[in-house]
Amino acid sequence: MSSVTVSPKFQVVIPRAARESLRIRPGQKLQVVVYDGQLRFIPIRPLRELRGAYRGVGSDVERDADRV
Repeated sequence: MSSVTVSPKFQVVIPRAARESLRIRPGQKLQVVVYDGQLRFIPIRPLRELRGAYRGVGSDVERDADRV
């Protein structure tokens, strides 16, 4: 676990290990959530990263004729 210091402009530097682990890049947006007295930074992933994520998931689901 690493600690960071808040600058006078309320900025923090995300430690390298955390950036690399979460694949955070310069200019990437993070969602800031206050939860249970904690700050959580959640990377916002572009939709193109999801391409192929569900490849192979069954698309052969049978549907009722009245639901098509």
